Amino acid sequence: MIDKIEILILTLPIFLLSISFHEYMHAWAADKLGDPTARTAGRLTINPRSHLDPVGLVMFILAVLFAGFFIGWAKPVPVNRHYFRQPRRDFALVSIAGPMANLIQAYVWYALLYLVLLVTGPFPSLGMAIVLNFLRLGVIVNIILLCFNLIPVPPLDGSRVLAWLLPARHAQVLDRIEPFGFFIILMLLWTGILGRIYVPMMQLVLWMFPKIGG
Repeated sequence: MIDKIEILILTLPIFLLSISFHEYMHAWAADKLGDPTARTAGRLTINPRSHLDPVGLVMFILAVLFAGFFIGWAKPVPVNRHYFRQPRRDFALVSIAGPMANLIQAYVWYALLYLVLLVTGPFPSLGMAIVLNFLRLGVIVNIILLCFNLIPVPPLDGSRVLAWLLPARHAQVLDRIEPFGFFIILMLLWTGILGRIYVPMMQLVLWMFPKIGG
């Protein structure tokens, strides 16, 4: 449990920053595409207090302490598709902006990790080893959030992109099942189907970050 508490201490600020920038990018993209709803709601900011979902935060803490993996979420950014010139395309662009924010953050953490490794060499001091672990977790948390949000199950961001790619009549099916999306995700997790989608995505993205283990 002590090790898990240490991991929680290291990952919690990373998680808060990661979800805040994720949601900020949703709001920024929507604003640039003509929808002022998120800006009016005070979501065009990276301040975690504006994006934090208490349940999502508690789930993250419990998952780290008792399940050994990361799971959590922020409040969804409000979007009004009626403001968009091309609602399906623009909604997909707003949706993909969040995962891309996590990809950008992963590369920033990775660049910092690479620079610190250059300075410390293969035998870092105890203090620098903690810093290296912190930076690695910055990469890993953002990759996890990136891949999870790209799963094409509503209300996850991947479903918005899939809806844009599908014919309109098929995209409507995703809209109809969205109220049950959370339960669908739980069912896919319980049956192992989610892992078959998620693990290959993680492996593909991790290929872009060589030697993440040190």
